[in-house]
Amino acid sequence: MNSSMINAMVSMGGLQQKLDLLADNIANANTAGYKRKDATFEDLLTNMKRQQDAFEQPGRLTPMGFNVGWGSRMVLVQPDLSQGPIQRSDNLNDIAIQGSAMFEVAVDDLGNRAFTRNGAFQMTLNENNDAVLTNADGYPVIAETAAGDSQVVIPDGYSMRIDAYGGIQAVSKDGFDVRNLGRLKLVQPIKPSVLSPVADNLFVVAQGLNQGEVVRRVVPGEGNDVRLMQGYLEQSNVELGKEMSELMIVQRAYQMSARALSSSDTMMQLANNLRS
Repeated sequence: MNSSMINAMVSMGGLQQKLDLLADNIANANTAGYKRKDATFEDLLTNMKRQQDAFEQPGRLTPMGFNVGWGSRMVLVQPDLSQGPIQRSDNLNDIAIQGSAMFEVAVDDLGNRAFTRNGAFQMTLNENNDAVLTNADGYPVIAETAAGDSQVVIPDGYSMRIDAYGGIQAVSKDGFDVRNLGRLKLVQPIKPSVLSPVADNLFVVAQGLNQGEVVRRVVPGEGNDVRLMQGYLEQSNVELGKEMSELMIVQRAYQMSARALSSSDTMMQLANNLRS
């Protein structure tokens, strides 16, 4: 098999992955808190071939040699954590983040945590019939209290109020009884490229990495521009026009690679016919 066929096949594999990534971005253009994914490519096994000495003619300005590539591959998928547009929802369980921060949720009882920008929360009854603040998939949202990290539990007959700095209060129906329940725990990505996107619009720290080296705790208003908005939702940061333009470019590159593969196959068939 010649190098042109290998080059085309390898490149088609990487471009197919890019097409899948773009399709995922487009499908989530209306998903609250979704962060578009971006891909990084690199050359695969590029070699320098030296030409014969007979090619070194008087007046030649180019070096004696040429590059032989073996295609490209997708080596990294990382989230684009840029701010998405914020839209008013008037739902007191919806919380939007302004600035570079993420909510923390508990995904199991073993202490494993995940992070999200999707603030479309809801009240879910636990086994004790207490109202717990969770995301749409039932994962409890983490708050910081004097006793440490804890779930946000709202007493019966009370409503939740969250200020711009993450402070959580339970307010009685008559408004006279106000209970402080701590502060929503927010983290700031230090190395966004190593956050792994998983299901349910969540991100986790890849296995083998220290969580403290990937994200750090952040408190709104303490030397930063992070703020919370209750009754608002951050929308997806996907720009549909940009994604569609990139989709067309990748499709054309895929078609060119497929055509190169077909041309290489045709040339090999011609060579075999000449031999016979």
